[in-house]
Amino acid sequence: MTGPDRHDLTVTVPWMREGTALLLETADRLTDTDLRAPSTLPGWTRAHVIGHLARNAEALVRLTAWARTGVPTPMYADREQRAAEIQSSAALAPDALRGELKSTAAQLQDALGTLDATTWQAEIQSALGRTIPAAEIPWMRVREVWLHTVDLATGTTCADLPADLVDTLLDDVTGTLATRPGCPAVRLAPTDRDATWQFGRAMADAHTEVEAPAAELLAWTTGRAVRADPVTLPPWL
Repeated sequence: MTGPDRHDLTVTVPWMREGTALLLETADRLTDTDLRAPSTLPGWTRAHVIGHLARNAEALVRLTAWARTGVPTPMYADREQRAAEIQSSAALAPDALRGELKSTAAQLQDALGTLDATTWQAEIQSALGRTIPAAEIPWMRVREVWLHTVDLATGTTCADLPADLVDTLLDDVTGTLATRPGCPAVRLAPTDRDATWQFGRAMADAHTEVEAPAAELLAWTTGRAVRADPVTLPPWL
């Protein structure tokens, strides 16, 4: 691990607030026509991205309730429910969609404020079935607000993310890629960092080394950039 701990609330909660502020400012600048234009995510308009972020905030509120009460409250009933909610949200009138983005972000902030030293450590489950402490909820939202602001294609890129956040995202991404079957063996060598990241076949004798600024490596490993290197990565999430 090279970046701050993703369970360190003194770091992740400020990142969440800063990323949320950037997201809301970005969304407010989008015209009604802009909302219906494509995002950088295949098959999704900007309205789909914003709808997803609103529904994600609600899903994380449910996890917060799980941590606080001990009553299992999954993020989503299933993948079909998640997909249907995103589609219906994307079809909302633009002002309603912007309103839901703001109100659900505020609801999540308020819900997290109800957790204490004990409930932050309560075990819950992510949408992928991972058992995690509630202290990971802010980090889950950090990933969403920062990376999906990039996906809105309004000029924000991974290079605009705080350097420590880039490092922690690379910790997260490479740790996940390392678990993907058939993932090629890769060593990331950022040209603007002393650290390196490595993932892929554990027993591989040789790794393909990829050099670029850390933010560019983050964009590539999260599927937000294409490189000429002869390496194909599996999906991160």
